[in-house]
Amino acid sequence: MVKGKFWPPVRALIWEKAQQMFQEEQMRTMGDDFKAITAERRELREEGLFQEAKLIVLRELYYAKKEAQENGHF
Repeated sequence: MVKGKFWPPVRALIWEKAQQMFQEEQMRTMGDDFKAITAERRELREEGLFQEAKLIVLRELYYAKKEAQENGHF
């Protein structure tokens, strides 16, 4: 099995972003009762946070690459 160079690190960023979004939502809705619980991956997928995080991370990577190309750093 060939291990990819792009998706493994990007997938890790996506899970991290999804977990961050979950924590932020918990903090907003729970207020003073916030306990900083960690969601399971299944929960992140069910709530649509993985997909939303995927779009955000890929967009950020696209713009970072585009900016690097425009500045001649690619």
